[in-house]
Amino acid sequence: MASTSILSVCIAAFILIFILLSVLSVMMRALTYFFPPIETQDSAAIAAITTAYHSIYPDRKVTRIKETTK
Repeated sequence: MASTSILSVCIAAFILIFILLSVLSVMMRALTYFFPPIETQDSAAIAAITTAYHSIYPDRKVTRIKETTK
């Protein structure tokens, strides 16, 4: 019976997890490409943002809310 070292088991596990996460990343990228998120107006989120902004800057008015992603 051959004895496998713990180092080789750790390296194999690292490579397997790296491949698995890469495949999942490609699948998520494809799903978001083919099925983009639906743009909806969430009135509760808009009210929460407006209330938080008015609590910090009471003399200002919220005119536009824009979501930014990197």
